[in-house]
Amino acid sequence: MKELVEYLVKELVDEPDQVRINEVPGEVATTYEVHVAPSDVGKVIGKQGRIANALRTVAKAAAMKNKRKIYLEIIA
Repeated sequence: MKELVEYLVKELVDEPDQVRINEVPGEVATTYEVHVAPSDVGKVIGKQGRIANALRTVAKAAAMKNKRKIYLEIIA
């Protein structure tokens, strides 16, 4: 799952070498913290959060195949 999120985010940003994904396991769900360069935050979030919502939707759909819950947080 981490690799999928990392691939999607790296394709969106101008500085893919600064993308870091932290996996924080929890009791109910796993949280993925996406760290990007400050100049790339807008590209990952998108207008009115549309790209961020699309990333969350794709990640959640992939997680449901494994019967898992995930959350995606974007951090500058």
